[in-house]
Amino acid sequence: MAAPLLSLKDIRLTFGGTPLLNGAEMVVHDGAKIALVGRNGSGKSTFLKIAAGIVEADSGERTVRSGTTFHYLEQDPDFSAYATAEDVVMGGLSPTDDPGEVGRLLAELGIDPSADPKPLSGGEKRRIAIARTLAPQPEVLLLDEPTNHLDLDTILWLESELKRSRSALVVISHDRRFLDNLTTETVWLDRGETRHLNEGFKAFESWRDKVLEEEELAAHKLDRKIVREEHWLRFGVTARRKRNVRRLAQLGDLRRQRAERRGPQGAVDLTVSEAEASGKQVIEAKGLSFSYGDRAIVTGLDLKLNRGDRLGIVGPNGAGKTTLLKLLLGQMEPDEGMVRHGTKLEIIGLDQERAGLKDTTRLMDALTEGRGDQITIGGQPRHALSYLKDFLFSPEQARQPIGALSGGERGRLALAIALAKPSNLLVLDEPTNDLDLETLDVLEEALANYQGTLMLVSHDRDFLDRVVTSVLTPVPEEGPGRWREYPGGYADMARQRKDMLKPKESAPKAEKKASPPARRKSSGKLSFKDKHALETLPARMEELSAEIATHEAALADPDLFTKDPDAFDKAQKGLAAAQEALEAAEEQWLELEMKREELEG
Repeated sequence: MAAPLLSLKDIRLTFGGTPLLNGAEMVVHDGAKIALVGRNGSGKSTFLKIAAGIVEADSGERTVRSGTTFHYLEQDPDFSAYATAEDVVMGGLSPTDDPGEVGRLLAELGIDPSADPKPLSGGEKRRIAIARTLAPQPEVLLLDEPTNHLDLDTILWLESELKRSRSALVVISHDRRFLDNLTTETVWLDRGETRHLNEGFKAFESWRDKVLEEEELAAHKLDRKIVREEHWLRFGVTARRKRNVRRLAQLGDLRRQRAERRGPQGAVDLTVSEAEASGKQVIEAKGLSFSYGDRAIVTGLDLKLNRGDRLGIVGPNGAGKTTLLKLLLGQMEPDEGMVRHGTKLEIIGLDQERAGLKDTTRLMDALTEGRGDQITIGGQPRHALSYLKDFLFSPEQARQPIGALSGGERGRLALAIALAKPSNLLVLDEPTNDLDLETLDVLEEALANYQGTLMLVSHDRDFLDRVVTSVLTPVPEEGPGRWREYPGGYADMARQRKDMLKPKESAPKAEKKASPPARRKSSGKLSFKDKHALETLPARMEELSAEIATHEAALADPDLFTKDPDAFDKAQKGLAAAQEALEAAEEQWLELEMKREELEG
């Protein structure tokens, strides 16, 4: 087997206090597609810079195969030294690289080669940076949040480009669907150390949860062992002093293990502060039209948003998503048509540029608007430090300027500020930028429990599928500025648009082949087996739920492991088996119920 392109071994780095990297390792072979994952602040970007040779570790080995070429995509590149977009991309080539790719990449990414890069939007700069990274066709690509500020069409293009690329890839991203579709290995950076999974990100989260469960069980066993040793030293046989000294030393070792153990970082505690319920109708637009000069942004849009709706707005960069939001919120006047707002609206927004966050302002002052150290959440007073702790900020960070925060931490702070204000209409413009996957999970849960109405602009397909109930997107085939609302999430919208765009001339050919429709009509009933399963599964799910509750109650006894290790082990295995069986039963019931509705519909 050929030597790896890159090998990082026992990498250690400390910026004062707790080590950021404590023996981290990674091996990159030819053609590898690696997801580098971990919480915000875990050191992923620093580790990637060490891999790129940009940052030097305190200790450890970085070994590169002779002649290997690297290109690193950073989160915030500086193009101030370049006059045009083409200059930026050409500047990334070495004398031996082929410049022929530059024109193709800029054209496919929709970038004018002569454009001045300095005043461009974040999305346009990101596309130029991607072209600069891909053009040399290096042997190793190191990408830090490549999908940030990209629209969905560009993300799909990038996925395709990276899949067919012969370059090895290490990528940091919060976009689950992007990682699912692209990666074949996963490196998890957690508490300064790395763990390797020889599968792509699709398998990562279940594997991570299993690792953390095993770790928690090991910590529980360690605690019980310490209790037993302390009991033996107090009350056990003391005939031989040397034996006691040895047991005492062992107890000291166990206590050190527990003291040195770094538990996983806690989860963000997101609570959306809600105002009094709005009226049933939240926003109604009729014949809404708006243009910038000759360019139509919205043409003849009719839209109704009722209380509790969750509307996702998607589209390519430059399609006018932010303009449309401002029109719907009454922040801009339409050229034609009208927008009517319902009663009792309390609107809170989160802009994608986090413009309200000033680098020189302390975190606490940004949260309280400089009015002391108290805020009101859900009608109850809370200390700002306590609230910021829910978002994983330490008391020391709370007193630091915002400029000291990482991108992910800025995203968490912006959410903390927005969600602290009471609302019944929440408007989020690209809220997933820079957030880690665990924080996204908690945000999804908080939005699921939110009783108000949500308007969400996002390029994150997985996030849209989990959160929204309908998607509003441009339909250029129907004319300039035309938008259409589709029920469901992003995947539902994509499927419906694909069906709508199928060539109409194929319909007569399908009618000549009469057998497929006939087969569908003849199978208009569930089989006896499916019907029986649909009727009996609910009772089975109730039995499994009761079984799970029984096992959980048994495991809630803190002394069970000490009193009866076999019972503890049996309860753990029983709980896992019942949970797996319940999940399978729920999935089977849902599939059968959907099948029944389809047949009867």
